[in-house]
Amino acid sequence: MTREEMARMIDHTFLKAAGERDAVERLCREAREFGFACAMVNPCEVKNASRLLAGSGVKIGTVIGFPLGQNSAAIKCAEARLALEDGAGELDYVVNLRLLKSAAAGDCEALEELRAELKSFVEAGAGAETKLIIECCYLTDGEKVLACRLAKEAGFGFVKTSTGFGSGGATVHDVRLMRETVGPEMGVKAAGGIRSLADALAMVEAGANRLGCSAGVAILEEMA
Repeated sequence: MTREEMARMIDHTFLKAAGERDAVERLCREAREFGFACAMVNPCEVKNASRLLAGSGVKIGTVIGFPLGQNSAAIKCAEARLALEDGAGELDYVVNLRLLKSAAAGDCEALEELRAELKSFVEAGAGAETKLIIECCYLTDGEKVLACRLAKEAGFGFVKTSTGFGSGGATVHDVRLMRETVGPEMGVKAAGGIRSLADALAMVEAGANRLGCSAGVAILEEMA
């Protein structure tokens, strides 16, 4: 894999609640310089990032219902539509974990509610790349498989391992399980704890075709 190919797999990310005043400006400058797939920022920064990256070919990504996924479906859809208006081209939604767990336990009403929510999220994000964050660290393998199947059924472009704010990040096991579940056509994004070239390559080998990380520059510098 070349350095350019690796860059095009990375969502260069700054999702902290606090940080230096110029953090987003620096993120966008690096995204433009290195040719990352996407600059991933919090919703309040989408408009600024869109301005900074105009004409670069780098997409603007943001997170919806982040990091807990416990907003109502209506709020998540409204958040998605506003992000699109502000210039976002990629939307990473956080699944409602409690609803997912109830569905996996056999609650038919929860399953249908979750199906309806996921469909509404894809519809609200029409025109953008949509990803469903399933927060693997809190799920059994069976729950992960159900989440991936429902995301594929709803029309999401990707399933994503983690927010980076849970008790654990991406693992090779989870990426491989997700890839086996969704097949070769759907995207799998590994995120959380990817800090080195070795980490990145392990995720790619397991089946990830997108990486969410704040260490993208360091990873590429290892390839120099």
